[in-house]
Amino acid sequence: MGLMDPLTELPGVGPKRAEQLATLGLTRVGELLFYFPFRYDDLQVKDLAEAADQEKITLKGVVVAPPVVTRFGARKNRLNLKLQVAHAVVLVTFFNQPWLKDKFEEGTEAAVYGKWDAKRHTMTGMKVLATQTADAPSLAGIYPVNKHVRQSTLVELVRAAYDREAATMGNVVPAALRTRFRLLPDAAIVHGMHFPESSAEAKAARRSAIFREFFLFECQIQALREDNASPANGLAIPYDNTALRALIQTLPFELTAAQKRVVNEICADMRAPQHMNRLLQGDVGSGKTIVAAIVMYAAITARYQAALMVPTEVLAEQHFAKLTQLFADFPVELALLTGSTSAAARRPILAGLKTGAIDLVIGTHALIQKAVDYANLGLVVIDEQHRFGVNQRRVLQEKGLRPDLLAMTATPIPRTLAITAYGEMDVSNITELPKGRQPITTTWVRKNQLGGAMSRVRSELAAGHQVFAITPLIAESEKIDLQNAEQLSEQLSQALAGQAKVALLHGQMKPAEKEAIMRAFAANEIQLLVSTTVVEVGVDVPNATVMMIFDADRFGLAQLHQLRGRVGRGQAAAYCILIADPKNETGVARMETMVQTTDGFKLAEKDLALRGAGDIFGDKQSGLPEFKVADPVADYPTLTAAQQSAAALFKQDPTLSAAEYGPLRAYLALRQQETGQLD
Repeated sequence: MGLMDPLTELPGVGPKRAEQLATLGLTRVGELLFYFPFRYDDLQVKDLAEAADQEKITLKGVVVAPPVVTRFGARKNRLNLKLQVAHAVVLVTFFNQPWLKDKFEEGTEAAVYGKWDAKRHTMTGMKVLATQTADAPSLAGIYPVNKHVRQSTLVELVRAAYDREAATMGNVVPAALRTRFRLLPDAAIVHGMHFPESSAEAKAARRSAIFREFFLFECQIQALREDNASPANGLAIPYDNTALRALIQTLPFELTAAQKRVVNEICADMRAPQHMNRLLQGDVGSGKTIVAAIVMYAAITARYQAALMVPTEVLAEQHFAKLTQLFADFPVELALLTGSTSAAARRPILAGLKTGAIDLVIGTHALIQKAVDYANLGLVVIDEQHRFGVNQRRVLQEKGLRPDLLAMTATPIPRTLAITAYGEMDVSNITELPKGRQPITTTWVRKNQLGGAMSRVRSELAAGHQVFAITPLIAESEKIDLQNAEQLSEQLSQALAGQAKVALLHGQMKPAEKEAIMRAFAANEIQLLVSTTVVEVGVDVPNATVMMIFDADRFGLAQLHQLRGRVGRGQAAAYCILIADPKNETGVARMETMVQTTDGFKLAEKDLALRGAGDIFGDKQSGLPEFKVADPVADYPTLTAAQQSAAALFKQDPTLSAAEYGPLRAYLALRQQETGQLD
């Protein structure tokens, strides 16, 4: 008996029910016990005089007549029950639950929960809370369920599991921490979350459950850090410093102080025998790509291979073109590997990676496919890291001899989220923009003020510059009335006829089409590019000076900031024009914040305050863990306490060898066994 047992060990759970429970992610007894309600129904008995019409209430009374089941139709029926509540008799009706008839006996007390009809003085019953006794619970948990598993089934199974395990349940949070933070033991958490006898018990259980969840996550992070810190799992890369200096001297610009600092940080990490797991944060246009190029060359000088993984084929193609040019006079063999690489082109690339003939490969998810083998992969660089989950990062790492990892992001992460999203990583920040980057003037106009914005567009086009016009949708949507890309492209083509060539770019185009349009725009054969957010990542056109964003209130601040960073890359002044009619105060606040600051970190903090953790990246593969009861933003003080506690614990006992850490050790071993990594 134990929490690790399969659910089939519980009475009433056969193969079919186990399959149904698995659709909720429940396969073990422990997972069921810690599958908590997301809210509670208040079951406190209410005086009928105070009950509002259609309010959900609990009635307690005496059954004054035998319950009657009436059938109508093949599968429809109702059960009528008469309850004496104080001086009134109330008719309670349960639909399609004939089996409840056996629960009621004339002359006994019962408590039922349902919807009160004040006009008819009747109730539509929803659940039976207690029969034969007046002892009814005051709160009932409501669980996230689906069509395969009913609430009542889940509650019965949780009760059975609790009755079986409560007396022997261990504690994953050590006793010293429970005492220090006044936390409940695991059995009390489970009881208080599932079967609270008062709101105070539910509150105390939830408080303890939040710490427990954060603590377990942070212990996984610490275990990863310990793993990374072991020289046995690491790779020392003795790069050639002279060769590195030679590459840097060929650059057509001088590195900023921040770029030099992070290059030194990363190279020192690579030379050390421990495994590097580093995040490089830098605002849009801060020069992360050249830093990546330098450190990848460092790995190559030590006769290791390097891989650069990016989220889109357009970006992979751009990086490949730039790096081919950068390494033109250096002994570096490059390859580009994406989903659209033909079978004929793929064969020699796979062979070159396997033999070591290829030094540097740039690509998309194609780099982590099973068919791709590396001879001596020493460094993995992941660009726009927030587009990949933690598991995807680690699959590529496991392709080589535990290669060093450098993840890059232009989406600045507030510290609130960094603890959870990148807790296992060391962080380097590029805190300044390269010289010559132009400040970007941002304005917000409503749709009826578009005429003024178009004047700016015309004057920039007349000066020989180029323009981006971004819209959220690709084609007409009946559900959302938004300016769409196709319609916008037609309108701007007509408005600017004779002054600019207008083209459309969107994510549903074939890679070859996208590449042709991007090349034409970069060569100024296209002056105005209408696009969806496919340009958010990595399109570098120094001659573009205007970024128009239609329906800007539909985007998060992080995404708006990314888009704004596509302009201001040349010598001319640049402009970002937000076109939006926000429907609420949050939308207005977002527009005002964009106008007020170009600081990515400030915007990230504001985005967090306005939108919450789950929406920061606007992408399910954000790498952010999904907590069941805890919220990294609302519960930030608890998150910090849990992180510090886990770090102190591992510092004191890195292998968790003490007997009291047995349950925690078992939990971490199970997580590692299930995923092979953190999830």
